[in-house]
Amino acid sequence: MNWLSKIIVLSFTLGVFSYTYAADSVNLLIMIEDADKDSVPRNSQINKRVHASISQQLNHIVDVYDETSITLDTFKQGRVRRTDAELLDIARSITRPPIDVVVVLSTYATVQTSEYAKKARARVAARLLNAKSGQFLDNFEVQSPRSWTIPYACSRQTCMLEEMGDEAKVLGDELGLILAEKLNWLINAEPAEQSTTAKSTMVNDYYLEFDGFSAQDVASIEEYLLVFSGYISHRPTQQRHTRTTLLYRSTIGTAKLSRNMLKLLEELNMRATINFEGNTFSIKRITLRGKNPTRDIAEGW
Repeated sequence: MNWLSKIIVLSFTLGVFSYTYAADSVNLLIMIEDADKDSVPRNSQINKRVHASISQQLNHIVDVYDETSITLDTFKQGRVRRTDAELLDIARSITRPPIDVVVVLSTYATVQTSEYAKKARARVAARLLNAKSGQFLDNFEVQSPRSWTIPYACSRQTCMLEEMGDEAKVLGDELGLILAEKLNWLINAEPAEQSTTAKSTMVNDYYLEFDGFSAQDVASIEEYLLVFSGYISHRPTQQRHTRTTLLYRSTIGTAKLSRNMLKLLEELNMRATINFEGNTFSIKRITLRGKNPTRDIAEGW
């Protein structure tokens, strides 16, 4: 069987896989950025109500995880005024479950007091980020259409938080619906009301590290990478005599890519170990003593 026939057979096999296995579900984490001193602190009742409202809306589209629950044993709890860098580092460090998308929230609330009234305004901003690559996906913000009056006698912090929290919850519901629509479009490329599953078609960036493979080996592997379902593009980021790193862009999930890589190595009669962490696949060649790792071209692919 020549190399072209083998690629056709592999393409058909990988196509069958797409129907046999369900696509990876999307794991989402909502995190509050409060590094800006003008923003509402993370531990405020206002933020808690906004967070809960958005979580409820997004939970219909993706798998939403609670940050405290999945970081309880690994990270210091109760920190406030956290920066983008800290939030992304935490999201990428979580492996059980691995996080695909991060929603970064910031809430702003102000009260203007005059001699006769107290008027409040609120604004909630959110960004969608690819947790693995850091790629910006989308953003949106909502704000109260106008200032609303709170009881003038409301001077204690608990009273003000309660009054402002009611309006913040409404903004959270509104923002959650919009983010759900945007996220569903990124994942399924269809309106939310037409989708019942969260099979991911979101673009993912993977780094494929080939250790112990010659340039000829990698060239053979690239021919197969092109026919994987969901393929968008790829390019080398590092290339040495026996080590090559490829940036591989695709819409398939990690589980399917792992299966495809195993099938690829089997087709090319190459022995290797495959390790995966974050968005990086490390493929290390296994060579046997006295055995030529390079296949005879006369044998075909």
